Amino acid sequence: MLLPAKAEVSRQLRRYRAWERLMLASPTDRSVRTTFEDSGYTLCVLMGKRCAREAAEAAERYLRSNLMTYLQEQDARARTTGGPHRGPPAVAASVPPRSPAGP
Repeated sequence: MLLPAKAEVSRQLRRYRAWERLMLASPTDRSVRTTFEDSGYTLCVLMGKRCAREAAEAAERYLRSNLMTYLQEQDARARTTGGPHRGPPAVAASVPPRSPAGP
């Protein structure tokens, strides 16, 4: 698993938080909202998350931990939330195998 440099994560997290404050101060300003959403997207890409809030939380955890602790924590989270796992794919027992000739 590749992880971004902590300096870049820190910079993008600061950028996201700054735009978040500006967006909350003026929620009707479209340019502020657009830039806030762009900063959230960047953080999502860096941290491998689908939601900007999750990405910000992951960035904060990553910045305050060492590499091994972060990876162990991510693995534990994936197991408890039903996220990606490393075992073979499960086969549903209730689905009968399909024949090439049809049903």
